[in-house]
Amino acid sequence: MPNISNRALHMPPSPVRKLVPFALKAKQRGTKVYHLNIGQPDIETPETALNALKNIDLKVLEYALSEGNIEYRKALTEYYHSLDFTDLTPDHFIVTNGGSEALNFAISTLCDDG
Repeated sequence: MPNISNRALHMPPSPVRKLVPFALKAKQRGTKVYHLNIGQPDIETPETALNALKNIDLKVLEYALSEGNIEYRKALTEYYHSLDFTDLTPDHFIVTNGGSEALNFAISTLCDDG
């Protein structure tokens, strides 16, 4: 069997995954559960978003840039400029696939081991 890293050996289980059985039991009891831990929305997708996907005209579905779509990062910049954060540029933003990835980046950037 291949060796794995010390980091992987000492990595605790995901706290989110520990909560799933509790959420399932609560739902079985009739409790309304808001799943903030997964990309499983409790609201309907807007019709405009669904239509955009249905009518997309792509020859290749390609990967986005690692830092995220430039148009979206520009829109974030404009939004924060409207809140008087005028020193921000699109290069200040990294768009992630989800909250867990964003938190991992943030904590890894700010914290050293131990």
